[in-house]
Amino acid sequence: MTEPGLFTPITLRGITAANRIMTSPMQQYMAGDDGLPTSFHTQHYRRQAIGGAGIVMTEALAITPAGRVTRHDLGLWSDAQMAALAPIVADIAAAGAVPAAQLIHAGRKGSVSRPWEGYAPLRPGDADPPWTTLAPSAIPANPGWHTPAAMDAAAIAALLEDYRAAAHRAARAGFRLLEVHAAHGYLLHSFLSPLSNHRDDRWGGDRAGRSRLVLAVAEAVRAAWPADLPLSFRLSCVDDQPDGWTLDDSVVLARALLAAGVDLIDCSSGGLGERTTTRMVRRPEGYQVPYAERIRAETGARTIAVGLLTTPAFADAVVREGRADLVAIGREALFNPHWPLHAAQALGADPQFANWPPSWGWWLDKRARAARVESAAPHHSAIIRDA
Repeated sequence: MTEPGLFTPITLRGITAANRIMTSPMQQYMAGDDGLPTSFHTQHYRRQAIGGAGIVMTEALAITPAGRVTRHDLGLWSDAQMAALAPIVADIAAAGAVPAAQLIHAGRKGSVSRPWEGYAPLRPGDADPPWTTLAPSAIPANPGWHTPAAMDAAAIAALLEDYRAAAHRAARAGFRLLEVHAAHGYLLHSFLSPLSNHRDDRWGGDRAGRSRLVLAVAEAVRAAWPADLPLSFRLSCVDDQPDGWTLDDSVVLARALLAAGVDLIDCSSGGLGERTTTRMVRRPEGYQVPYAERIRAETGARTIAVGLLTTPAFADAVVREGRADLVAIGREALFNPHWPLHAAQALGADPQFANWPPSWGWWLDKRARAARVESAAPHHSAIIRDA
């Protein structure tokens, strides 16, 4: 049976996205110390929404000030942030995309400078002072980094409440799809991995113990998030270090997340140790697609494929071959915010520019028709010679 293509709508609970393309959550590090969006964010997300993706997901929104990666991250720990995000959400929806948000607690990988400022741990005396980070165990993310505080029972209870409150604010702001970031070495991923979780209580130990917090967050968020709206979890399906979290572990966790009311598994990898953001790493297109493919095949979950998906034909094949239900476009969407619209042209899904804003599409269709007429006519120079 042939799977639907990239430009086939998809329904998730009470929403329907026009196509299978999602813009990935990509940190911009452009907020003020208050975690509020600026005019940059308004323009950035408006461009992404006009670009034609079926789902536009914001960068990760911190659920608490201590849960930020940098001091310049957006947040959703206050009603002021919720109110400031609402117009951006409305812009995304007005452009025809499903507005989506991702929630994050950075854990031990927080309290760092921005990537273009070194992405290094903040130190006392810096212009931006450091803050205490949290983790399952008091183990630094990398040698020479700050040592996080191991979370006690009160901190875990507070974390669950922070996730619940942020999910409630996301719904009130108008978001229609919500994702929890449990990947890339941030707090929830650090609970999952045996390399970073050395606890001997109910939140550590074997795989079930190490998964307990992620599942508790899923239950808290699902209870606060409207029942008719979909919930996604981003996982690092494998660690980037030996003896860590494995794809087998991710398959088991995905089944448990589905049972907890999660609708999508966003399949990424790595990030537990050294940041690769600032390093040059050569990887093939779609290098993480096999993770989405296996989890989809073995659990029945709807999955999102991510990771250097840059060509329309490849992205379409991922969906048509049943390897994933959606594809997430990240840096390619920064390079070309209209990538989804161009992909539809390349794949013949929108030959008359109907998916473009009508004030653009009318002109572009006219230009395309004129070019076809000109190419079919005798060459202009030949006409002149014959005159």
